Amino acid sequence: MSLGQKSQPGKPEEALQAQGEAPGLVDVQVPTAEEQEAASSSSALITGTLEEVPAAESPSPPEIPQGASSSLIVTSTPLGSLSSEGSSTNEVEEPDPAPMESLLWEALDEKVDELVGFLLCKYQIKEPVTKAEMLESVIKNYSNYFPVIFSKASEYMEVVFGIELKEVDPAGHIYFLVTCLGLSYDGLLGDDQSTPKTGLLITVLGMIVVKGICVPEEAIWEGLSEMGLYVGMEHSIYGELRKLLTQDWVQENYLDYRQVPGSDPARYEFLWGPRALAETSYVKVLEHVARVSARVPIPYPSQPN
Repeated sequence: MSLGQKSQPGKPEEALQAQGEAPGLVDVQVPTAEEQEAASSSSALITGTLEEVPAAESPSPPEIPQGASSSLIVTSTPLGSLSSEGSSTNEVEEPDPAPMESLLWEALDEKVDELVGFLLCKYQIKEPVTKAEMLESVIKNYSNYFPVIFSKASEYMEVVFGIELKEVDPAGHIYFLVTCLGLSYDGLLGDDQSTPKTGLLITVLGMIVVKGICVPEEAIWEGLSEMGLYVGMEHSIYGELRKLLTQDWVQENYLDYRQVPGSDPARYEFLWGPRALAETSYVKVLEHVARVSARVPIPYPSQPN
């Protein structure tokens, strides 16, 4: 997994195939003054590309295993440099360590990718995970880099899948994997071939609040396209977006998709559904979006070619 573009981790895969018609319309709840203020202050946070933040410092590089290959361009200053022109002929030029550094980051990216797949499997079978398990099953010889690998994998789980790791036993480093904001939906089909979709649901709910509570569908499609998610194309994680938003999430009562009153020709808009209003709030969603946008340099998985 590279820091600029992340491919879909591991397998499970494929999208939710829910059936059924959209439920009846619900009344729009007028946001409180607190929620309007929060929405106004957060209007710039939901964008098509998440801004990158500086990477945390990591320990000195360990020896790179044989067979590792470089796919990540490292832009930090090399740890050594060639001797300057005009040096004494007796001086020996130092080797450029940049290739080794690049190999290290490529190897760490692979570990992040493996850990995301491992955590997804744990979430699907509803088992807690321990630090010891992660070190033994995934991290192995890169234990010195566990904080970096664990942090990036946790961020990816949260922003893409809407799953967060809650530490329930600090002494034993035991974590439960739960849906963000306490939402009861994850989009799983009950098998090992589907992946959680809560992260995208939270993003769409945030878009609706920021753009005005009742949002034209064109604004939602445009916002998703800026993230590399396109209507009419089958996505490896989310399936077909129009069906997901206008049928599946409407059927789940997280979204309301209705015709704009008096529009001719007919135009449609999105609102929060009754289940979203019951399980979370405008302020909680905006606070989550603000927190994630401020620290996560990971985009959504790209649309397959």
